[in-house]
Amino acid sequence: MPTTTRRTTLLAVAVAAGIAASAVLSGCTPAAKPAGSPSAAATGTSTAASSPSATPTPSDPPTPVGLTCEQVVTPDQLYAYNPNYGVDPGYAPKAGSLEKKIADWQGVACAWLNQTSGDVIQVAVAKPPASAMEGLKNSAITASNPVPTYGVPPQVEGYFAPGSSGQVQIFRGSYWIVADSPVFQEPGDAAPLMEKVLQSVPAS
Repeated sequence: MPTTTRRTTLLAVAVAAGIAASAVLSGCTPAAKPAGSPSAAATGTSTAASSPSATPTPSDPPTPVGLTCEQVVTPDQLYAYNPNYGVDPGYAPKAGSLEKKIADWQGVACAWLNQTSGDVIQVAVAKPPASAMEGLKNSAITASNPVPTYGVPPQVEGYFAPGSSGQVQIFRGSYWIVADSPVFQEPGDAAPLMEKVLQSVPAS
């Protein structure tokens, strides 16, 4: 089955599932510098559930995301999610991770550390090259499961990949959002925080 047809079919299934599903639903590096020189402000060791697929290098450039970590998840939102979390001061996206790809694409990669358990939550946001979006979505479909409770397709396409560190991918408009953490053992564990992120990230 062609890739586009497969993705369309999966999205249709996700929409149907969303009708029946009940809605369920934060360390930080500043917005990255141009590709190859992301700033590394902060040390998390969270491992992504999947690594970025090998894709051709886009000929068109990414767009600087123009967001800070405190805009992606505000201090009030973070506290409401879990008051034990605070900025992870030594965080830097791990080489080969989706968060590193986002930083290289002039996005913002953030991490918050649970002061009690030591668990880290990473959230990264980018506006990738337009020519790369379809490939990113197809890779998410291949490695993850559709999650209609993150938002209704096609406006919001949400995916979750379980693992030792559960990974979320959300596509909305020109934005690509990635989040992962060991505390995300199932889609609903990430849903409350993803709701806050989607409130903060522009819709187009």
